[in-house]
Amino acid sequence: MNLYPLKFTPLYKYRIWGGEKLKTVLNKDYTEESIGESWEISGVENDETLVAEGPLKGKSLKALINEFKGDFAGNNVYETFGDKFPLLIKFIDAKTPLSIQVHPSNEIAKERHNSFGKNEMWYVMGADKDAELIVGFDEKINQEDYKTHLENNTILNVMHHEIVEKGDTFYIPTGRVHAIGAGVLLAEIQQTSDITYRIYDYDRVDAKTGEKRELHNDLAIDVIDYEVHDAYKTDYKLETNKSNTLVHSPYFKTNIIALDGTMKKDYSNLDSFVIYVCVEGAANLSCNGERYDIKKGETLLIPASLSEIQLESTGVKILEAYY
Repeated sequence: MNLYPLKFTPLYKYRIWGGEKLKTVLNKDYTEESIGESWEISGVENDETLVAEGPLKGKSLKALINEFKGDFAGNNVYETFGDKFPLLIKFIDAKTPLSIQVHPSNEIAKERHNSFGKNEMWYVMGADKDAELIVGFDEKINQEDYKTHLENNTILNVMHHEIVEKGDTFYIPTGRVHAIGAGVLLAEIQQTSDITYRIYDYDRVDAKTGEKRELHNDLAIDVIDYEVHDAYKTDYKLETNKSNTLVHSPYFKTNIIALDGTMKKDYSNLDSFVIYVCVEGAANLSCNGERYDIKKGETLLIPASLSEIQLESTGVKILEAYY
């Protein structure tokens, strides 16, 4: 059986802070209330997305890797990760703020949870007026200061608040405290991990459980980066009809393509799958004589053995992610 560009059926996640924009802006198909996350491509255990269409419909990432190995994932990816897919792709809609949280490093996550760490990046697809993100600290503190701020409910006062707009991009390495603010819709590319340490949650009660959500400050305190950094937002150039570097980390690489016309991509030297995340507009894609489409709010996985892709659009922005 031949590989082809793959769409997956998303998994929709209830969140206390979720809204309606995944449905109203990204045209996601669900009936539940307060859906905050659409997991587009996931190999998280018990939360695996399945191929949506074509001869491979219904197959999980693990099944695809076991069947096609390096042809699907890339030889280097397969040798490094085996049947574990290294990336998790989401769209996130925050009607109210997310908890203040932090993620552990690869080493700590492996030791404590037998998991990857959770380095991630955000690309803002839309933001209400004055909507903000919390990323890192504005004031240098230590562990004792941090405990005092938690006890006094003043932890927000020392964190870096940044008003955002469409196109803003942030890399969130493990150890960096962060939260998505109310009114932000974004695409998230991250390591395959669901390990989050929640450190502050506005004393909210979850309507579904009638309880406050668990905090993890004992686990979080020794993984937090307390340093103040000069800048938290990612600077990037956006030239039309080329792959512009967005976030290149040891865990994934992401470029952004702003296309108006036709563009040929040759991935023969990449040795990795490629994921397209459409954040604006729509495009047609040609591969091996077949045509595919992708529009805002959709993702498409290009297996590693498919090296020649042609994109056509009269106006689209696509995140191009790979290992």
